[in-house]
Amino acid sequence: MSNLTTVTDFLLLGFSDIRELQIMHFVMFLVLYLAGLIGNLLILSAIVLDHHLHTPMYFFLVNLSIIDLGSISVTIPKSMVNSLMNTRVISYPACVTQVFLFLVFTAADLALLTIMAYDRQVAICQPLHYERVMNRRACVQVAASAWITAIVYSALHTGNTFRLPFCQSNVINQFFCEIPQLLKLTCSDSYLSEVGAIAFSAFLGFHCFVFIIVSYFQIFKAVLRIPSEQGRHKAFSTCLPHLTVVSLFLSTGFFAYLKPASSSASGLDLMVGVLYSLLPPVINPIIYSMRNKEIKAALNKLIIWRFFLKN
Repeated sequence: MSNLTTVTDFLLLGFSDIRELQIMHFVMFLVLYLAGLIGNLLILSAIVLDHHLHTPMYFFLVNLSIIDLGSISVTIPKSMVNSLMNTRVISYPACVTQVFLFLVFTAADLALLTIMAYDRQVAICQPLHYERVMNRRACVQVAASAWITAIVYSALHTGNTFRLPFCQSNVINQFFCEIPQLLKLTCSDSYLSEVGAIAFSAFLGFHCFVFIIVSYFQIFKAVLRIPSEQGRHKAFSTCLPHLTVVSLFLSTGFFAYLKPASSSASGLDLMVGVLYSLLPPVINPIIYSMRNKEIKAALNKLIIWRFFLKN
């Protein structure tokens, strides 16, 4: 133990050591980052400015857009700066902050998607009780509970990870700091407690997944009983974007954490990291704007309003 050294920074895995490819990586990430920012900001602005969208479903969608904005802003800019500056270094405090914030947004995302599934189930299966069950106070309370739970969850995981000594190496086999890669660098058997915590988190995540599936099973049963084709189409148009977003989030997350572990650096780790950290926040606004007529109408009004204001 006397030979242990204190880790003051970490080295993130780069996409390439070739300068031209580093610049290409920077440009690609910049384009995707700007697309995610603009898309989510447009969704936010359209909902806030259109009073017809001040309903529980769109209130939760605002929270989801905030989560997406935070999620891509935690990981992507640092990777872009490293590629542009031809460096791989991230300081110890920056790594801690990155882990904490990324876990907050990821946990809040899963909690919010579960709440949105319940919201759709009540709206379609119990429409007469919807305003009573999903009133403004209840929506604020469940959204606040999701955020508070995510913060507490992230604080416990982050604290439990960074209390461990790091002595194997300071090279993280990912383009951002994540707990599974950090645990490979520890030199204490205490890391097993964090592995157990991750397993418990996976157990809770699986229960959220089951709840969402059961909710949509009830929704589809109710939709198929709607006599008018127009009514069925309207119900599907509000549910399919959310179901698509849920599928994208869970599939990329499960693929990231259930793939076989590898002790060596690999391109697969990088690609999986891009899939579950970058793809959902960029794709979500496109899914909602393409599949939801009310969002498309609000975006059209927003664009027209901005055009006349500019002129």
